Amino acid sequence: MPTAASARPDRAPVARARLLRTLPALPRLLIVTQCAFNIGFFAVLPYLADHLGGALGLAGWLVGLVLGLRTFSQQGLFVVGGALTDRYGPRPVVLAGCALRVAGFVWLAFAGATWSVVGSVLLVGFAAALFSPAVETEMARQAVRHEEATGIDRTRVLGLFSAGGQAGALIGPVLGAALLAGGFRVACLAGAAVFVVVLAAHWRLMPDTRAEAPRTRTPRSGLRDDVRQLMRHRAFLALCLAYSSYLLAYNQLYLALPAELDRSLGSQAALGWLFALSSALVVVGQLPLARQVSARLSHPAALRCGLLVIAASFGTAGALLPVGGIAPALAFVVLLTLGQMLVVPAARAWLPDLVEDRRLGFSTGALSSLSGLVVLAGGAPAGALLARGGALPWAVLAAVPLLGLVAVGRAVRRGSGISR
Repeated sequence: MPTAASARPDRAPVARARLLRTLPALPRLLIVTQCAFNIGFFAVLPYLADHLGGALGLAGWLVGLVLGLRTFSQQGLFVVGGALTDRYGPRPVVLAGCALRVAGFVWLAFAGATWSVVGSVLLVGFAAALFSPAVETEMARQAVRHEEATGIDRTRVLGLFSAGGQAGALIGPVLGAALLAGGFRVACLAGAAVFVVVLAAHWRLMPDTRAEAPRTRTPRSGLRDDVRQLMRHRAFLALCLAYSSYLLAYNQLYLALPAELDRSLGSQAALGWLFALSSALVVVGQLPLARQVSARLSHPAALRCGLLVIAASFGTAGALLPVGGIAPALAFVVLLTLGQMLVVPAARAWLPDLVEDRRLGFSTGALSSLSGLVVLAGGAPAGALLARGGALPWAVLAAVPLLGLVAVGRAVRRGSGISR
């Protein structure tokens, strides 16, 4: 239940600081290091394609292949990191992810041959496939415990976690642009240094949560049993479909948005500013929005609202095409980001109610990996559709999150133990 404090007007910076101070040490550590992790990552990633095609002279198709391999080694292998988290606890998996990210960035800094670049990029991606599911799993678990202890809705804590990550995504490219004055190698080594700090923080401060309640834990099942159980879990699969519809729609920031800017402005010069706007909206608005939503909506209802807003982002952009200029792109980014701010915390908050705690890590990873496969399958049809131009592609893409609404309904009907 929301507390009386949740009904008061929210002053975003003060509220974020107050909530962060009230959290136990472990979730505070996870939020701060998530921000630092993204700073180090985004100090390098936005400039990787230019480095590969420019300094290293790789062909365009090869640059695309390398970037695709990085995405696959990260998003596609989240389920591995989640399964390892369930078996060994988050601490060793987080530490391994940080160590591999340091090694990957140092390797990338000195990589010259194609095989070396591919190897370093795969290592960088796999590092996140370990770190991110482990951190997200423990953050969800800690948010549920904090809700039980204080009455503060878990979506507010998870919203603060999202805002911390987006703050890192906002700061990282600025830091990277400054570091590039010394060359791409300097940016990579600086990114590696950030991950050394994150590694040291987790080594020093992150407890081994496997020992917290040994008597209440059921015996661990094997990976095959985990997969079999989740494939029979219709509520979880329905949530995966709903989340996939969001992720496929959100991926249009990288496909539909550049295409629209080329059409309306003749260049993609405004792309960086629009990405910065998206990150800034999350940093500033995530916690106030989560506070209002948690006081009024259940997790499934918040997920539905987010999907509706995302559908509206495509519909509005399509309707504004005759206006021209930056208006369609701006409306698309603002509404899509608002939808993301509703969907992501709601899905993460709902997941612990649908799956067993001992399978939470595997389920967290599987949610991302299955959604990533949907995005991979839907990317080519979306690209072909956008090549037609006009309002039709935007109308068709608006239907994607609407299909997710059906999946949310199935998850509610099939789910058990939903707390709200």
